[in-house]
Amino acid sequence: MEQAKLDLLKKTAAQIRLDIIEEVHAASSGHPGGSLSIAEIITYLYFVEMNVDPKNPKWDDRDRFVLSKGHTAPALYAALAQKGFFDRAELCKLRQVDSFLQGHPDMKGTPGIDMSTGSLGLGFSAACGMALSAKVDGKDFRTYAIVGDGESEEGQIWEAAMFAAHYKLDNLCVVFDWNGLQIDGPVAEVMNPTPHDKKLEAFGFHVISIDGHDFDAIEAAFNEAKTVKGKPTAIIAKTIKGKGVSYMENQVGWHGSAPNDEQYAIAVAEIKATM
Repeated sequence: MEQAKLDLLKKTAAQIRLDIIEEVHAASSGHPGGSLSIAEIITYLYFVEMNVDPKNPKWDDRDRFVLSKGHTAPALYAALAQKGFFDRAELCKLRQVDSFLQGHPDMKGTPGIDMSTGSLGLGFSAACGMALSAKVDGKDFRTYAIVGDGESEEGQIWEAAMFAAHYKLDNLCVVFDWNGLQIDGPVAEVMNPTPHDKKLEAFGFHVISIDGHDFDAIEAAFNEAKTVKGKPTAIIAKTIKGKGVSYMENQVGWHGSAPNDEQYAIAVAEIKATM
């Protein structure tokens, strides 16, 4: 990847991280850890990979995106605001009664949201339906989804995987955000769903494993996915929960906690230092 492009993507991801902290702090609630871990992935999707139009959010031929781990909506909202789907001033209204930015994505109220999510496991299934509909209708759009590692303990995830492979959904690319932590502790200790790569391959997926914070690796993975025919692609992205804020990194307590004023100031300073 050329340096100018890489620098711009890194700056965009840092701004998304800053917005995540701003949102959750303003709301005094939310899920910063898993939002921060997908900053690079969601940056690449919205600013390089996906064909979307902020001026026409319901464009029939747009690529679709489903945030199956819907509790990490602050990351999605930050990306949508930067992309121009709505004014960035709305971000500070996260979870407020008069805001269209709910705690989980709402396709009826928020511009740019393709599927309401929150009940873990359902988003991946919806993404499969979108991909199949494109096949049935002869459309060229692609469908992308992000699934949490803890979320992959849900049986519905594996039913959806079986569906995607059965219908040869090569227009579907699902990213598993493997940060290793869920609300109750380490994923491997709560209900170990690994090995994802071998399981997904057995279900009929093309599987790519990457560092989910490395833009070169992310680009190579998405480019490879577009060359795969006859089967869906799964990208297993190894990430760090709370990435970018020192006291949040790899700390399960920041799955669903908001920083106080002092912690907020530290987080903002650390993220701004990378911009």
